[in-house]
Amino acid sequence: MVIVGEKINGTSKRVREAVLARDEEFIRELARRQAEAGAHYLDVNSGTEMGRDADDMVWLVKTVQSEVETPLCIDSPNPQALEAGLEAHQGRALVNSTTAEADRMDLVIGLARKHDARLVALTLDDQGMPSGAEERLTIAKRLAEAAVGAGMSLDDLFIDPLVRAVGIENDQGAAVLEAIGRIREALPEVHIICGLSNISFQMPLRSLLNRTFLAMAMARGLDAAIMDPLDAGLMATVCAGEVLAGRDDMCMGYLQAYRAGKLEQ
Repeated sequence: MVIVGEKINGTSKRVREAVLARDEEFIRELARRQAEAGAHYLDVNSGTEMGRDADDMVWLVKTVQSEVETPLCIDSPNPQALEAGLEAHQGRALVNSTTAEADRMDLVIGLARKHDARLVALTLDDQGMPSGAEERLTIAKRLAEAAVGAGMSLDDLFIDPLVRAVGIENDQGAAVLEAIGRIREALPEVHIICGLSNISFQMPLRSLLNRTFLAMAMARGLDAAIMDPLDAGLMATVCAGEVLAGRDDMCMGYLQAYRAGKLEQ
């Protein structure tokens, strides 16, 4: 399971304040804690205005990489900020993200190829955000075709079927689970990722919903998530899910986590 730590994101008021104030200590500590908790990538998103977000992204990338060796997930809706972050990044990054929209897909796929980065691709096109599994699958196939056509390996493509809040659209948990299964069957070489906490937006006991949805999604074929690695219960669910999905050889990851005291008792 590829875990992308979600915490360094300017949609959080405290993170945005730290970016604007150039508070290196706060950002470094947040990076270090997520890396130590087991994140494979750290998402970095400045969340600042279009006119300054490229500079803020460069500062974030350099600040985080001065603290940890964990590669970064460069996250911005602004292609200029994506490119600035990729140019500053040391090592192989993950780009978050492209869509299948005509004015974005080729541009962002081109950036990923130019910088030898892996890529998150959202199942969103010029018709808007899909509601059902069939639409998500159709867009996923188009994204995979475009990535391969640009010379990317499908192993470097992370399809995001766009988790939506069940508290607002009650049918969307089931729709995404169906989409994950259909994408896994049709495109077995790609990774399937989601922004996990979206499922529980504006609901009580969010961690319970996140853990339960994660386990159900892993059973359908989810193998990556943008999530909170500091949530011990969520990380324990990852370990258990890997075992039950047959993706933990001889249960070694689970047993090692147990011996290290990382599983809930």
